[in-house]
Amino acid sequence: MNALQARGLSFGYNGKALLREIDFEIKDQSFVVLLGRNGSGKSTLLKLMAGILKPKSGRMEIYAEDINNMSYSRRAEFIGFLSQSHNTVFPYSVAEVVITGRAPYIFYSPSKKDVEKAVESMERVGIIHLRDKPYNQLSGGERQLVMIARVLAQEPRIILFDEPLTFLDIYNQMQFFSLIEQLLSNKLTIIMVIHDLMIASRLEADYMMLSEGKIAAYGGKEIFTRDNIRKVFNIECHLDEKTGEIDLIPLKPLRP
Repeated sequence: MNALQARGLSFGYNGKALLREIDFEIKDQSFVVLLGRNGSGKSTLLKLMAGILKPKSGRMEIYAEDINNMSYSRRAEFIGFLSQSHNTVFPYSVAEVVITGRAPYIFYSPSKKDVEKAVESMERVGIIHLRDKPYNQLSGGERQLVMIARVLAQEPRIILFDEPLTFLDIYNQMQFFSLIEQLLSNKLTIIMVIHDLMIASRLEADYMMLSEGKIAAYGGKEIFTRDNIRKVFNIECHLDEKTGEIDLIPLKPLRP
């Protein structure tokens, strides 16, 4: 079964095309990493997957249903989305921010279950000690962890992460990928934008490389070739496979 499927998907602003005739299938319970240079359309595609943006043409399907025909609450049962930036000027506590992930299920006030799910997600991410601290007094890395906990509290079947490693130190990056392993073992579908090719190449995932608004390559680690990297990232790389893992060592940028 496909968790997500794009059919002739196109999108743009003010007459400028950002994505053109995108077609793909993402299987249920899979892990897909989106790669590409700045401006290649990764974040835009993620927002189309989340139903935040509507395509100019084509359609995005979630479990064979057009996502843009779904109500907000129904969509939230399937899709959790972590954006690149998330700031607030109001002194909400961490617990209050996390429990907003339960919004699709709250009618008047949070239930006992909503509170339990929020606490559980804070414990999973390792921020339960911050529960009473004002969110706007946290570091960038702590805020990122809070927003990850908020997405987990929502209990979606598909989670979309847009640059989740931003602001995370090396310890919390390792913790984050341990969490991803747990989520995948719980039969969730994970789609993630990552800029670091060294990290991306060490994941057990499928990869979608975007270039100039189109899919340049989609598959497993076999798509990490010199030709694809040259085409997508405009750099020359040395690929060292002697350890069984791919080391991507940039040699130099190519001239425009």
